[in-house]
Amino acid sequence: MPKLLLIQPTQYGPDGRPCRQDRIYLPGLVFPLLAAIAPRHWEIDVRIEVVDEIDCDADADLVGIGTMGYTIFRGIEIAAEFRRRGKQVFMGGYMASLVPTHALEHVDSVVVGDAEVSFPRLLADFERTGRIERIYDHPVDSLAGLPVPRYDLLTSKPIGGMLPVQAGRGCPHLCSFCSIACIYKGRYMARPLDEVIRDVAAVRDLGYRSFYLLDDNIVSEPRFLEDLCNALIPLKMTWASQCSLQLARNPRLLGLVARSGCNMMSFGLESIAQEGLDRLGKSWVKVAEHEALLKRIEDAGILASSEMMVGLDSDTDATIDATYEFVERARIPIPRFYILTPGPGSAMYDEMRAAGRLVHEDWRRYSGSEAVHRPERMTPEALTEGYWRLNERVFSLGSILRRTLFHPRTLRHPGQQAFAFGVNMHYRKYVRRRVPPNIF
Repeated sequence: MPKLLLIQPTQYGPDGRPCRQDRIYLPGLVFPLLAAIAPRHWEIDVRIEVVDEIDCDADADLVGIGTMGYTIFRGIEIAAEFRRRGKQVFMGGYMASLVPTHALEHVDSVVVGDAEVSFPRLLADFERTGRIERIYDHPVDSLAGLPVPRYDLLTSKPIGGMLPVQAGRGCPHLCSFCSIACIYKGRYMARPLDEVIRDVAAVRDLGYRSFYLLDDNIVSEPRFLEDLCNALIPLKMTWASQCSLQLARNPRLLGLVARSGCNMMSFGLESIAQEGLDRLGKSWVKVAEHEALLKRIEDAGILASSEMMVGLDSDTDATIDATYEFVERARIPIPRFYILTPGPGSAMYDEMRAAGRLVHEDWRRYSGSEAVHRPERMTPEALTEGYWRLNERVFSLGSILRRTLFHPRTLRHPGQQAFAFGVNMHYRKYVRRRVPPNIF
């Protein structure tokens, strides 16, 4: 029986050591899905490094490593240890997909993009010849027919109270900074509704009352989202996901989403500077609407989480301070921030490199918490310092309390606000160590 070891590396802390925590609250779906796709005679072990130890002497015939953002560099170190022991190692995930040539300097093979076609071929090649090809790049045309993920590979670990279910992949928008746009190029694929509901039911049958819906932009196809919500209502589950703030422009659909059990949604607000968004290809987001649309989300009973960037070409020190004031004014329960970072393999990276605007090309430092480009109206040093100042102000105890437990909605949704308080305190621990507070 051949053995496959799948590893999701963690990120590094400021002390140069891999970050660890006691529990992972949002485990990924890729490995459980690949395990379900693999032939049954394969023995599969999954290691999520933020909660698991990695045994480089493990008895595995083949090793696969996921690459989420700059965790690829920890993955490269792990790959070197296994290859030193004579193991064949392959990488997948969006970072390796964007820079496959670089990844191939450190592993035997790279799976580019979606893996549903490539992964079985890789396993078959290994069984037939004992070797794997350098590149597996077989695009997926449909998400129909996917099996129920091997959730047992997650439930055996210290995880939170939700399991992942996928609804769709991709996004119709082509924002220049986005890795999803680089990979899917404006395409969105929804899964068959009955298969999504089948997976939700599988999560429920395992004793979970909540799930998080993996989708790059769940409101991309409003009719699909409407049908999904109608099908979820009888299951009486609660769920969370992410989408654009466009959802709040459709009050009827927003109400249906809330009635179907959605109690938390993450939104890419990106910036409070319209000029900056326009120049990044996201002019369809209107900064002037942010507060009103967030209020609609709140009134619907959905806890809002936001993602925002600093370091756009329109940004200054004053913009960063105004971002803090916006978060306070809107009392966003769970905010997250990143420095605009031109990802290797993206058009933005190539443009900034050609213009001489990259500070360096040490990709290990492309973490979203250090300026690696030269904005038009700030120095890189001022941007990095402004980013951490923003995090320190937002995740001060006073700000956390105002946006969570002392928020008026606490009387109506005490559980949600208590959850938001816990998340903020978790992020605060990372910020105080100057680690990007993005693992949860």
